[in-house]
Amino acid sequence: MSDNKIKILKRGIFQRLFGKCVTELPANNDCWSYASGVITVDLNQAKELDPVNGALRIESKELPNRVLVIYGEDNEYHAYRNHCEHAKRRLDPVPGTETIQCCSIGKSTYDYSGKILNNDKLNNLTVYPVEFSDGKLTIKIG
Repeated sequence: MSDNKIKILKRGIFQRLFGKCVTELPANNDCWSYASGVITVDLNQAKELDPVNGALRIESKELPNRVLVIYGEDNEYHAYRNHCEHAKRRLDPVPGTETIQCCSIGKSTYDYSGKILNNDKLNNLTVYPVEFSDGKLTIKIG
């Protein structure tokens, strides 16, 4: 079991109450760049996305929104506006499933298409298109 999966499974009630997500910022901040509404992620430098269910938070004042990138259980890359509709907190992938969950006590759950699964009063997630080519991801956010 990956370290990320263990962290998510061990997360306690207090972490959820305070909205602490498990998904980390990149260890190597040079793994991504942003220009003209497009984030480019170099997968050779973004080791957080190596394992299935790996995830990476991309945050910067230069970005219009925080972004969550995951390498899903479906062996595809996905990108979302990292903003839960429940409490405006960050999101985490749920190990062993094709879902994403808010890091709050509400546990709002979404599928990979961004659709809310457990609360019809919330909006779906903003999903960004992701293209993979030559070891890089291109994510159009603007």
